[in-house]
Amino acid sequence: MTAALRALAGTGEALVTACAPGAEARWPALHAKARDDGDRSVRTEAFDARATGLWELADAVWFSAFFVPDSGGGRRLWNRYVNYEHPTRRTEDGFDTFDLAVDLVVTPDLTRWGWKDEDEYAHERRLGIVSGAEYQAVDDAIETAVTSLDPGNCDDTGTGA
Repeated sequence: MTAALRALAGTGEALVTACAPGAEARWPALHAKARDDGDRSVRTEAFDARATGLWELADAVWFSAFFVPDSGGGRRLWNRYVNYEHPTRRTEDGFDTFDLAVDLVVTPDLTRWGWKDEDEYAHERRLGIVSGAEYQAVDDAIETAVTSLDPGNCDDTGTGA
């Protein structure tokens, strides 16, 4: 099985990766089921299982893309995306990631932004999956990301994406 993340460059301080639609991956089984069935309520069960440490991995396929076809036959940026997760770890099998659920989605022109999956992030916090120190680190990273946007052009009404 190929890894969903493909390393493009790596140093001791940064790992640059790409993940193309169709890339094979391993995800927590309940997350894969929720995605396959289109049932977000199963994602809550997935976080509950994650909190106990009793969860299994299942084969999955990455389908999202940040570039979509444009009317001229080329590609255009669909959105900008800040994913909050633990640092990626290299393993014998590839890379392990640990997504913290909350994401910042920004329009390509940086004029609007909004949060994705705040409810799941709050649930992870209640379950103890996200520690107080991690919560503070994410909060600091969120503040950094938001302040890097031009406050004169952005609001927090969401992206519609």
